[in-house]
Amino acid sequence: MADEEGASPRELILEACRRNNTSLLEETIADLESTAAKAKKKPTEHVAETLNKAFDGVGNGCLHIAATYGSYEVLDVLLDQEGLEIDELDHLEKDTPLHKAVRYVNSLDKSDWATAGHPIVEILLDAGCDPRIRNKAKLKSVELVDPRNTELRSILQKGEYAMTAGGDVVEEDDDGPTGSASDSE
Repeated sequence: MADEEGASPRELILEACRRNNTSLLEETIADLESTAAKAKKKPTEHVAETLNKAFDGVGNGCLHIAATYGSYEVLDVLLDQEGLEIDELDHLEKDTPLHKAVRYVNSLDKSDWATAGHPIVEILLDAGCDPRIRNKAKLKSVELVDPRNTELRSILQKGEYAMTAGGDVVEEDDDGPTGSASDSE
């Protein structure tokens, strides 16, 4: 078909991840949903399948690429997609997107860690990425952190603790008095 010339959906997704181009990503996702609907497929499942199979030439998935390039806005869009595999391992180092995010933070100037780097790690943790997964070198993402970056180490340790606790962590609420005492007695 003549109208299918140009970049494939996979290529468009990966380019959007490299360039932090949310418009391109959202347009590609909309096209995938439209194609699925015309083919009588479930749009959500078709989008998730396409995203989960979008790898570059060396085996990095779309989340790996977005994390590698610090593409926060694209990560935000991707992580909203139902069915997206968030702890996919790349083909070379067996890194998760969280490993790639830590490597990205390490590549930044120290003055940019908190503003440009930490949010990339935090959005992945908030989405449920598992900081306990070890890569090919048997390292967890926290073990890749620049030793000077104590704040990032703390963020990852808290994420690991929260995941290990499995939801048993109770957030303290300081909205008012606590206890079983009653003022009516």
